[in-house]
Amino acid sequence: MTFNDKVREEYKVKGEHLVARAKELVHQGNVKRLIVKDESGQALIEVPLTVGIVGALMLPVWVALGAMAALANNFTLEVETRE
Repeated sequence: MTFNDKVREEYKVKGEHLVARAKELVHQGNVKRLIVKDESGQALIEVPLTVGIVGALMLPVWVALGAMAALANNFTLEVETRE
């Protein structure tokens, strides 16, 4: 594998667990991109994450995810990580 190899994982989550699961995945530390998809598989939000983005800078993302969670029931979180 080379330095640019990426791994994508998908997690099915209910709306009420969306923000908590996204935070859990981001805190693992190796997440490069977070994509939230609706039931039909269409991307609703795509958040590129870098090592320097933490804390208060993520607040608008959590607010947006919370608003989306209130509107729908089932989501897919697609996480792109560095190998």
